[in-house]
Amino acid sequence: MCMAPLLLAAGSGIAAGQGLSANETRGTSLSTQWQQSAGVVTRGPDGKVVFLFGQVQPSVVCSPLQVCDIELQPGEIVRDVLLGDTVRWKVEPATSGAPGGQAVHLIVKPAEAGLVTSMVITTSRRTYHIQLKSHRSQYMARVGFEYPEDVNARLAEINARMEASIVPGAGVAADQLDFNFSVSGSTRWKPTRIYSDGTKTYIQFPRSLSGQDAPVLFVVSGRENRIVNYRLNGTMMVVDYHIDHAILVSGVGRSQEKIVIRRRG
Repeated sequence: MCMAPLLLAAGSGIAAGQGLSANETRGTSLSTQWQQSAGVVTRGPDGKVVFLFGQVQPSVVCSPLQVCDIELQPGEIVRDVLLGDTVRWKVEPATSGAPGGQAVHLIVKPAEAGLVTSMVITTSRRTYHIQLKSHRSQYMARVGFEYPEDVNARLAEINARMEASIVPGAGVAADQLDFNFSVSGSTRWKPTRIYSDGTKTYIQFPRSLSGQDAPVLFVVSGRENRIVNYRLNGTMMVVDYHIDHAILVSGVGRSQEKIVIRRRG
């Protein structure tokens, strides 16, 4: 007669022991959000379903009697492939590409429809966390990834090409500048390049020029030499004026040096 209450109490203790703490509940909720978020999924030019790596947990749908091809980044070395269900899911490796840049393919095959499991792939570069689902007829034939670091590298390359087409100081493309200037005179600081963007004129001096040795610029207007606003930024003189005729002067008396700048045409 006294056993029932004891058994009930013991059962209640086991049930309470299966509960989750506040942190555990929050942790599983955050993990579920990551697993179930839509994320970015696109189609590659070769028919591949492309996931943005690391954004969400990719869900790859496979089908019995079909194969899912999960392609990793070329040159990436697979260290381990771990499956939640190793009985009803099979994974076989394959490779493609030339030696030195081969890509690893993981060929995934489910035994039946209606299965859900997880797969972890560790490589020489990253760790993949993938959810696998099996459907009786629908499946993803090819799956691949877009990597944020590759996107950043392409952006850096594009920016580098754009910056290479920008002449220092002008901030516009070289084909939009006027380089039609002549320079006469011979000094150790003779400008190496002069150009205008239609508003300002840019005078590039040799690297050996120091701030103390910089010449003074006079713009020739009629028979007068007048000073206009300009500033020296390293070896670049930026003139707040579109000049047609100007003189650069350094020193005084017999030691004076002079360069004459004229716009041709």
